Amino acid sequence: MTPQERFEYKTKWMQASSNLVKIHSDLEFDAKQWCKKNLQQHQWGFSKYTAVYEDTFYFETIDMKEQFEKEFG
Repeated sequence: MTPQERFEYKTKWMQASSNLVKIHSDLEFDAKQWCKKNLQQHQWGFSKYTAVYEDTFYFETIDMKEQFEKEFG
């Protein structure tokens, strides 16, 4: 998958995704490391400070979301 194809694919599923997890912003580094270790780049997304002291992670599938929640939920 080319970088452009990955971007377009990720943008498409993120717009329709309800697979999101909100975490405390102090956990950002560890959560990103988990995603990089366990998922491919196009399978997750991240938004910083979606609320006060809160970051949001987006996942391509419900299974990925549930795995993440076991660690950080």
